[in-house]
Amino acid sequence: MKGDRDSSGIRVTGDRLGTAVRKNSWDRRFAATVVALLAVLLMPACASAGWTGVAKYAGEFLSLGVGGRALGLGSAYVALSNDVTAGYWNPAGLSLLKYPQFVLMHDEQFGSLVNHDYGAAAFPVGRTSSLGVSLIRVGVDDIPDTRDAALDINGNPTTDPTQFSRIDPARVKYFNAADWALFFTYARAAEGDFSYGASIKLLRRDLGDNSATGFGFDLGFWYAPLPELTLGATLQDVTTTLLAWDTGRNELIAPTVKLGSAYRVDALGGRFTPVVQCDLRFENRRTASTFHVGGVSADLHGGLEYSFKELVALRVGYSDVKQVTFGAGLHLPKLNIDYSFAKFDAIDQPGSSHRISIIFTLESEQYRRAKE
Repeated sequence: MKGDRDSSGIRVTGDRLGTAVRKNSWDRRFAATVVALLAVLLMPACASAGWTGVAKYAGEFLSLGVGGRALGLGSAYVALSNDVTAGYWNPAGLSLLKYPQFVLMHDEQFGSLVNHDYGAAAFPVGRTSSLGVSLIRVGVDDIPDTRDAALDINGNPTTDPTQFSRIDPARVKYFNAADWALFFTYARAAEGDFSYGASIKLLRRDLGDNSATGFGFDLGFWYAPLPELTLGATLQDVTTTLLAWDTGRNELIAPTVKLGSAYRVDALGGRFTPVVQCDLRFENRRTASTFHVGGVSADLHGGLEYSFKELVALRVGYSDVKQVTFGAGLHLPKLNIDYSFAKFDAIDQPGSSHRISIIFTLESEQYRRAKE
């Protein structure tokens, strides 16, 4: 029987394609070459950049998460990601796609002050590979700049704070503060129930008149030792991502290691899926982490999903930022709608975040992954 996957993303036990064994050595050489090449590419940049070192939280906008299903599970998703959002969570998960998929998500936080937008597309290529592209934007728009709008008592422009009388609305300028991330992802299914993948990511940060650019890599691994058990690992910013500002200041985003597992149990006419995950960071986080040893910190989070007849799903989770999350999902032909809810504490008052993502699947035989 030729290898295939069931509707949950788990590969059916059997002979994993007739050519898997012959390709296994090529897979190992490919993975080793990718890691070595990435390291070589970044070493000259780091050596010549005059960087100041690892900047804590420099890439924090990348940790906000994407997709209503994952966010409803407390962002414990590296072992469960088997859809188009895997390009962000675990690049290896894209190898589980049967059909092309597209996703969109919009999120507003702090009274619509912060806008979080995400879109991605992924495509099966041949029998064992997949390609994907993802775009994330997190921004605060239309921020007033009043530096050149001050008037004195006579209505004349002034920069002397002792002469300040009022602001001239006509002289107020506006700017945006936005973070962008563009991912290009490749995933491949190797021998047995093992997959690997890699993402190249381009970063852009705009803050008024200044900006920064960055370039980094993520690696992902997925393994199913049992039909009901999946394990996942993601190495984000594996070579340390450099953010170079046009002011001459440079920041480094330290690597993050995410390790997770998911287990499926059929009960009560549906399927229960508990997920757990541990995120290891190397930024000397202390008070913000679950626990730490020296400069290494660890955050634990997890979730539970109940899916009824693959039609509706209910979710609860606890995130790495100590938030309780809730979610629900509706699976329609070619369309998945996922919702998540989380409460957060703002500076002066509590708030909440409602996040909805829509995944469209080109579920047609002409687009199905090739079996032969």
